[in-house]
Amino acid sequence: MNRFEALGLNTQILHSVETLGFDEPTPIQTQAIPVALSGRDILGLAQTGTGKTAAFGLPLIHHLMALPGRPAPKTIKSLILAPTRELVNQIAVNLRGFTKGTPIKVNCVVGGMSIHAQIKALAFGSDILVATPGRLLDLVKRQAVRLDSARYLVLDEADQMLDLGFIHALREISRLVGHPRQSFLFSATMPKQMAEIAGSYLTDPVRIEVSAPGKAADKIAQSVHFVDAKEKAELLKTLLAQDTEALSLVFARTKHGAEKLMKQLVQAGFAAGSIHGNKSQGHRDRTLKAFRNGEIRVLVATDVAARGIDIPGVSHVYNFELPEVAENYVHRIGRTARAGAEGEAIAFCAPAEFGLLRAVEKLMNIAIETDSGERPQRVPKIERQGRNGKAKPRSKNAGHGGNKPANAFDPLKAASRHSRKKQRPKYGAKAA
Repeated sequence: MNRFEALGLNTQILHSVETLGFDEPTPIQTQAIPVALSGRDILGLAQTGTGKTAAFGLPLIHHLMALPGRPAPKTIKSLILAPTRELVNQIAVNLRGFTKGTPIKVNCVVGGMSIHAQIKALAFGSDILVATPGRLLDLVKRQAVRLDSARYLVLDEADQMLDLGFIHALREISRLVGHPRQSFLFSATMPKQMAEIAGSYLTDPVRIEVSAPGKAADKIAQSVHFVDAKEKAELLKTLLAQDTEALSLVFARTKHGAEKLMKQLVQAGFAAGSIHGNKSQGHRDRTLKAFRNGEIRVLVATDVAARGIDIPGVSHVYNFELPEVAENYVHRIGRTARAGAEGEAIAFCAPAEFGLLRAVEKLMNIAIETDSGERPQRVPKIERQGRNGKAKPRSKNAGHGGNKPANAFDPLKAASRHSRKKQRPKYGAKAA
C-alpha cells in the first residue's frame, strides 16, 4: 500500500485528498488508516510534522459519512482534544478541507474566544468537535454541549496535555464521552503518565510507532552554539541577517522574554512578530496569518506555539532559550522540515543551560553538533544566589564583572563559521 486509493477510504474522501494535493501517504497514515477503518483503537507514536491529522481525520470522516442523520442540537458525533488553541484551529482547518462538499459539520472551541458565540454554534449540533479540554468542560457545565453522544474520540498531542496540567480534565472528559466508542491517542513522546491516560481512553489498542519517542524528523540539521546569555541576542541578529527571506521561528522560555526579544528584532530592522499567552487569540491568529503569508519573516514564540504551527515554509528554528522540559525541544524543532521538507534547528546554550541540553541529548540519544563556543565538560554547579535571586555559577569567568577570558565567545566569529559550512544547504522560505 503506497497510495491513498489502497487504504480503503471512500471515493468522496479520495477526491478531497486529491484536490488538496495529497498523493503519497506518510508512514503514520499508511499504518493508521487501515487500522482505524477496521474499528480498532489506536495508540500512535510519531514526531510532529508526519501527517497525524490526516491519519486520524480521514478514517474518522469515512466513518461519519456512513452514519445516518444529522447530529441533534447540542450533541456531537465525534470529539477531538488538543492542548493549544493554535493546534485546535489547525486541526479544524485541515478537517474542513477534507470535508469540503460533504454535509459533515466541523466546530471548534478554545479559550480566549467568545464563549457565547461558541454556545450558539454548538446549539445546532456537531459532527466533529475539536476542543481544548478547559473550554470544553466550561461549555459542558453551561449545558451547551453533551458528550455522551460521541462515538469517536481522538487525543492529539496527548503528552503536551499532560505537560500543561490537563490530566484531571482528561479524566473527567473520559467519564462523559459515550460508550461504546472508538478512540485514537496520538503523541510524539511517551511519558510515564501516558500509560494511565491510554488505559482510561483506549480498549485493546493497536500500537503504531513510526519513530522512536523523542526522535526528531530525519531532515532536520541540528546544531548548538555555546554562548553567554547576554550575547545571545546579537548572535541571533547576525544569523538571521544571513538570510532575511527565510521564515524563522524563535523560541523563548517566558512570555516577557519573547516580547522583549521581538521588540529588539523589530528595532534592528527585522520583520518580526510574537505569540504567547499574554496575547489575545485574535492577535495570535493575525500574527500567525502574517507569518504564514510571509509578511512577518521572524516569529518569536513561547512553547504555546510548539504544537500549533503547521507551515511548510519554516526553514529555521532557533532555540534562543532551551526548554525546561526536554520533550518540548522535539516539538519545537518539529516546526521545521514539515511534510518531507528540509530544515535547520539551531540552539543557543548558556553555561547555566548545559544541564537542559544534556537532558535533550539523552532523550534523543544523540550529541548535537557544536557550531561555536566550547562544550562544557560537566554541568556547572550552582554555588549561591545573588541579590537578584539568580543563581551564580561556580566558574570564575561566569561573573558579571572583569574582562572576558581570551577564549570568550564571539558571536560575529561564530556566525561567520556558521555561514562557511558548505555542506549545509540554505533553505528558502517558500512552502514545498
